[in-house]
Amino acid sequence: MKPTTKKGLALIAMAMLVFTTACGGNGGSNSPANNKGGSSPSATETTVAPDDKKITLGFSQVGAESGWRTANTQSVQDSAKEAGFELKFSDAQQKQENQIKAIRTYIQQKVDVIAFSPVVESGWDTVLKEAKDAGIPVILTDRAVDSTDTSLYETFIGSDFVEEGRRAGTWLVDQFKDATGNVNIVELQGTTGSAPANDRKAGFAEVIASNANLKVIASQTGDFTRAKGKEVMQAFLKAHADIDVLYAHNDDMALGAIQAIEAAGLKPGVDIIIISVDGVKDGFVAASEGKINFIVECNPLLGPQLMQAVRDVVEGKEVPKRIVTEEGVFTSEEAKSELPNRKY
Repeated sequence: MKPTTKKGLALIAMAMLVFTTACGGNGGSNSPANNKGGSSPSATETTVAPDDKKITLGFSQVGAESGWRTANTQSVQDSAKEAGFELKFSDAQQKQENQIKAIRTYIQQKVDVIAFSPVVESGWDTVLKEAKDAGIPVILTDRAVDSTDTSLYETFIGSDFVEEGRRAGTWLVDQFKDATGNVNIVELQGTTGSAPANDRKAGFAEVIASNANLKVIASQTGDFTRAKGKEVMQAFLKAHADIDVLYAHNDDMALGAIQAIEAAGLKPGVDIIIISVDGVKDGFVAASEGKINFIVECNPLLGPQLMQAVRDVVEGKEVPKRIVTEEGVFTSEEAKSELPNRKY
């Protein structure tokens, strides 16, 4: 073979090698979907296709103030594991500053999605804008924020707290539709400034306004805890000798109040009618014993819906701005029948 022919074959082989490296060596990682940093990775870098990448979710929980919250946390953790997501979890211990710190940490860690249940409604715009600027979508769970800029989050998954308050009020209005005198109500509110506290109060007040005999004579926060519910109810009983109804924004506060009512020598559910929200197992036990007369359910098992929303957001699918969970209401007799099925 002539030397010039050998040289020509060598040049052709080199050209083919360069062509192959340019087309397939980086797995197509220069496309926008695979190159979030904006610069092209070198040919020696190992990249992962979007379908194979493990989704990382940063989740900031309110705390562990109640049986409901414990069930909610477990649902999120179990569902993330089942979905194959990497979950970065933090407990805010009822403090907004802890949640803001956690969200900023998730931004620094460049998680795929941030989800959180806000301690209170206000004061989130700054940190949510930081997440938006970083290109990290945010999902609200259980509780909403009062921001007017709804572009700061993808969706809100949770109960309709106003409707829960309305359901509580509707049952009470029906129970006392024939009352001729005042029906004195005391209210144990949730954490001051939180969405469920604000909305459950508003929905209840809206409905009972239709009956002039129904009077809220005292309303105070019990911070959604059993201990605080007991403490505040003790104060209510000392200040008011004529309490007919207790409306508690969650079961744990109602259960604490029951302790205070019994310590005062009264029968909960008889001497004082009790309405509660949540539907945790301990609440159903009390209702089955006749100590709680009416429970408005608030489903804590939001994990599966959250993981589906996370996956949809990561995949670029459109998700509804509001996802409402399905829930029921239970009288004492209905709670007795449902108790064996209560998992939380």
